[in-house]
Amino acid sequence: MIRSFRPADLTALCALWLQGNLQAHPFIPASYWEESLELVRSQLPQAQVFVWEQQGVPKAFLGLTGSYIAGLFVSSECRSQGVGSRLLDLAKALCPQLSLNVYQRNTRAVRFYEREGFYRAASGTDPNTGQAEFTMQWPSPGEIPSQL
Repeated sequence: MIRSFRPADLTALCALWLQGNLQAHPFIPASYWEESLELVRSQLPQAQVFVWEQQGVPKAFLGLTGSYIAGLFVSSECRSQGVGSRLLDLAKALCPQLSLNVYQRNTRAVRFYEREGFYRAASGTDPNTGQAEFTMQWPSPGEIPSQL
């Protein structure tokens, strides 16, 4: 079931955020994510957050800031079951265009977003980590993307 964020979700979503980042980004020191956790805890309630829960327990979430996907996290036991796609479908229904940044070395995520219709609009470097990243966009109907 997908629903809107509730304040009681904050601890569970922060745990999903931290675990997801540690698993997806072994090329970034764990300390970076651990030190960023309090900032995320303060910013999550400011975003438009959609939670996927299973038996009343948050197992995934997507955070939007306007049309920017600030994060999509799915617990390891729920990956490859369509949960991320369902959360993205909701975001697509709400926004005619979406964008996000993803580390180039996170090839699983890059492939996932490409399967979901996103294209690589730009490449750059995350100033916080020094890692190469793609800016990916989900186009409006009729827009013809060019791949980097």
